[in-house]
Amino acid sequence: MTNFAGLELAQPILRAIEDEGYTTPTPIQAKAIPPLLQGHDLLGVAQTGTGKTAAFALPLLHRLADDTSQPVRGKPRALILAPTRELAGQINDSIRGYSRHLGMRSAVVFGGVSIRPQIQALAKGLHVLVATPGRLLDLMNQGHVRLDAVEVFILDEADRMLDMGFVRDVKKIIAAVPKRRQTMLFSATMPKSVQGLADGLLNDPVKVEAAPAATTAEKVQQQVLFVAKDKKRALLSDLLSNEDIKRVLVFTRTKHGANRVAKHLNQCGIDADAIHGNKTQNARQRALKGFRDGKLRALVATDIAARGIDVEGVTHVINFELPNEPESYVHRIGRTARAGAGGMAISLCDHEERAYLRDIEKVIRQNVPVMEDHPYHAADIANDTSPAQRPSQGKKRPNRPNRRPRNDNRGRQSAGRGTAKAA
Repeated sequence: MTNFAGLELAQPILRAIEDEGYTTPTPIQAKAIPPLLQGHDLLGVAQTGTGKTAAFALPLLHRLADDTSQPVRGKPRALILAPTRELAGQINDSIRGYSRHLGMRSAVVFGGVSIRPQIQALAKGLHVLVATPGRLLDLMNQGHVRLDAVEVFILDEADRMLDMGFVRDVKKIIAAVPKRRQTMLFSATMPKSVQGLADGLLNDPVKVEAAPAATTAEKVQQQVLFVAKDKKRALLSDLLSNEDIKRVLVFTRTKHGANRVAKHLNQCGIDADAIHGNKTQNARQRALKGFRDGKLRALVATDIAARGIDVEGVTHVINFELPNEPESYVHRIGRTARAGAGGMAISLCDHEERAYLRDIEKVIRQNVPVMEDHPYHAADIANDTSPAQRPSQGKKRPNRPNRRPRNDNRGRQSAGRGTAKAA
């Protein structure tokens, strides 16, 4: 498939695609759109940055445009479920962009903001509802939305959804949608838990895959810099003295750590802000807007943002701290080299993180090139091949059974154990 016109989408949708400046579908779009237009269920395995939102949005809008019946108050005709507020908002923005010539109504509902405008939007009747699980269940329990008119159900970022503890909420929502529907499930990885969910959700699905699961974007150049833990901030400042790093996402493992790094960068004269689960929704949106508009050069984030942020022109991703789940590395660096552009991912690795780096290299099936030409290179860490102790595995204290983990709100609980509330 060489262009969108060959996909036989409705003319108003093709006009909207042209308005966006797109001419050629990405591989996931070329593979997914034809069977979806034929009404098949679909299982899509695609990492971030592959164009999967359009892969499900365009055939969804084509189907709705082909049926002129109007939505009923509180009964959306299509439901898209996403794990984070940021991702849900961006999906809704895409839906609105692609449906601009169709006169359709869509809305997004998520927690952390007033529920009243969301109730009002549902009361007008929606063609497409984009939602996070928690707020959707709240609205269902209050009687403001019913899902018995849903014709198309889309579950995006299914692996992240389960990682964040949404499995029960998702199953409650699935039970409320009609059995006769078209269903799509997209996931960057396909662990047994996601495969089990897909088996119970999809009916004889077509499976499409844009890239092997848990591989990194081909155009992302990767480097690892070995550095002592107490020299990381100085190294970060040194890296950002390079003007080629125009728009950078910096990842930390904890919320408290993100705040400290953002404060350090501002003290160094680099416009930065932090985004994580402890921030109010307004603060998160303000930081994201500043980053998107170019007012902020750096955005410091925890892994909540690894899937939820879609900002054009991110030139670099810097892992200030390596993630303790190797799959998170894939999602983090997928924030750059999007839509055909190139990008660079730089990881700062201290002694305690050597084990994390080995786990990452196993998942991506390649060694990350080492960059020694920096003022804080730690040769002892670079040459250390012994099994390093993971930071989250401190020495056990005697006579302290059943110790509960520290609250992550204080920035001390290991990352990778996000909860629905934290999102």
